[in-house]
Amino acid sequence: MACSAHVGACFGQYIYEYRKGVRQLFLLTMTPHEAMALQKRLEKESIDCYVQDVGMTKVNVFFGRGPCVETVRTIVTKPLHELTPEQDFILGTLLGYDREQQCLRFLTRAGKQHQDKAAGWLH
Repeated sequence: MACSAHVGACFGQYIYEYRKGVRQLFLLTMTPHEAMALQKRLEKESIDCYVQDVGMTKVNVFFGRGPCVETVRTIVTKPLHELTPEQDFILGTLLGYDREQQCLRFLTRAGKQHQDKAAGWLH
């Protein structure tokens, strides 16, 4: 695969996690040229993917289980920084990010304050 060493190393780890059922959805940001090579490899592995243009020099490649990738196709219709708090929350959760941190991120992006009663501090 004609990808940078970093992309190649991440991809190998991600395929391992995918096959073991650790995670169902992954995201890599890379050049369009690297994405073409990655798409060929994903196709060979029968893994669904969705490529989102980020700009002239970068793309986001989402890959994993079919229903997860299809959900991403449905909600990621604009740059990631323009997603609504709800879309951002869904995407982060699908990608396997820490649920509590996703909740805190959602509350912050939605303009809500959260009182952590156990810790006694505001987010």
